[in-house]
Amino acid sequence: MTEEADFSAHIDEGKNKTNVRCQFCNSLMLKAQEGIYSKEEVEVPLMMQKQDRTADSLNTEPLQDFWLVKDMMTFENIGFSNTVDGRKFLVCADCERGPVGYHDLATRHCYLALKRVVHKEA
Repeated sequence: MTEEADFSAHIDEGKNKTNVRCQFCNSLMLKAQEGIYSKEEVEVPLMMQKQDRTADSLNTEPLQDFWLVKDMMTFENIGFSNTVDGRKFLVCADCERGPVGYHDLATRHCYLALKRVVHKEA
């Protein structure tokens, strides 16, 4: 089980209150009010992996707070990386850091992890 984090300051009527940006390069990923808050626990690869890891042996952590984006074209700036177990991982399209979430190939929905991004206007 993941540690409980309080993201209530970032949620307004079930959506992201402010813009969502990359925590490394400040690139705009998602505009305010475009993501729907979703709480479900999912194993997501750690952002920092050892060099000798393959896609089949990634170190992961459970994350449970996400912005659900039903149409990938809603994003301002997002990239897609490796596919593992029916999911493509989301990365910042500018600095290529991530994963910041995942794209479910079955539902075609994207999930952006609140813990892996920053919430601010500029």
